[in-house]
Amino acid sequence: MHGTLDPAAVQIDPAILYFGTPVVLIGSTNDDDTYNLAPMSSAWWVGWRCMLGLASNSKTTENMMRTGECVLNLPSADLVAAVDRLARTTGSDPVPPGKLYRGYRHEKDKFGLSDLTALAGETVSAPRVAECPVQMEAKVAHVHGMAQDDAVWRSRLVAIELRITRVHAHPDIMMDGVDNRIDPDKWRPLILSFQEFYGLTPQRLRRSELGQIPEAKYRPLGWQPAL
Repeated sequence: MHGTLDPAAVQIDPAILYFGTPVVLIGSTNDDDTYNLAPMSSAWWVGWRCMLGLASNSKTTENMMRTGECVLNLPSADLVAAVDRLARTTGSDPVPPGKLYRGYRHEKDKFGLSDLTALAGETVSAPRVAECPVQMEAKVAHVHGMAQDDAVWRSRLVAIELRITRVHAHPDIMMDGVDNRIDPDKWRPLILSFQEFYGLTPQRLRRSELGQIPEAKYRPLGWQPAL
């Protein structure tokens, strides 16, 4: 800040480092050909490639590894209630211990629960979400094990590199008079920052169900502080 001396930064030890990224609803296909839909926010893009950070034992990860594909549906801020209905649900049955510890429950019909509409993909068998203004079909390119040097985290996390095969966008977020350009003045993504929902405004949108989980519970079972 101009004209003032900022306080010196202090060392902290947060349980998570979710500083704020767009929410993604990952559409995938279960082994019985039904659809799964899972919200996440550990995602980033370069060109037509995307990196996802996921738990290795999640149903979404299992589906993507088996089928080699998914759809990355990006909800706008006005879909916050639908996204929050999916919070603390999992397609895994039984519920993995870590998720059970955080209060998750098994839910088979994610589209019914969220009141969202499934659309067929064009280059993949995974589902698109009709209400999401952006829908990106994708194929799995590489799977990278994460935290291989950490005895607690090893085998718990994977980074999945995706190759985007087709992009769908609602006309109302497109730039006027320009082909293939999404207008950032019209696109209002749903953002998750430290478990709370935000849009491109300084105000929190609503109470988040995930925000009710004590942040310390995001550490893996058996975690000990580094010496």
